[in-house]
Amino acid sequence: MKVRTQSKKVDKAWLNQHVNDPYVKQAQRDGYRARAAYKLKEIDETLALVRPGDHVVDLGSTPGAWSQYLRRRLSPGSAAAGSLNGRIIALDLLPMEPIEGVQFIQGDFREEAVLAQLRQALQGGPAKLDLVVSDMAPNLSGIDSADAARISLLVELALDFATEQLKPSGALVVKLFHGSGYDALVRLFQARFKVVKKIKPKASRPQSAETFLVGIGLKPEALASMQPDGAAAAS
Repeated sequence: MKVRTQSKKVDKAWLNQHVNDPYVKQAQRDGYRARAAYKLKEIDETLALVRPGDHVVDLGSTPGAWSQYLRRRLSPGSAAAGSLNGRIIALDLLPMEPIEGVQFIQGDFREEAVLAQLRQALQGGPAKLDLVVSDMAPNLSGIDSADAARISLLVELALDFATEQLKPSGALVVKLFHGSGYDALVRLFQARFKVVKKIKPKASRPQSAETFLVGIGLKPEALASMQPDGAAAAS
């Protein structure tokens, strides 16, 4: 009973913090499904990643706040509905309520069949993407080594997909966590991208180990590795 009481106290404290969070209140005013929209907004405003006409993939999209932000950035007058100057494909393991102009695929990004479905959807657009954003995160167990492995797998999958699908000037944004494996993932980004930025948006709670890594401009050697005779392509 003691454990359950402590749990209730923690839940109540979290709920109180969440309800009074200024970003939660702002999201409600702006019509965003989650406060996470402001994390991508700050990253975009800092690095100018999203431009009219861009073709974007949003990984780990549910409940849809990042797709909503992208949709407004690619709409004349930042409209939440109507015409869309560009393309957004969203993917998540969980269902997502529809967003006008956003194509949604439900499935596990770790499964080859789902990845094949995403590649198939991309064939209807331009040859390469301008931007890939990933808010994917595994269910954390509290066991550092296991959690680090799960986080690394999702980041590495997103990195491989971006290397394969991005234009040479394209960019990738991923969520990751400080801890075991963090430095190795940064080095992986540095091996693939000309510019690598680490960002902790203000909307990311200070007590959270969450941070974001942005890679901009694929290195020639990364592009070469995706050619038909390259190791990545052969795999």
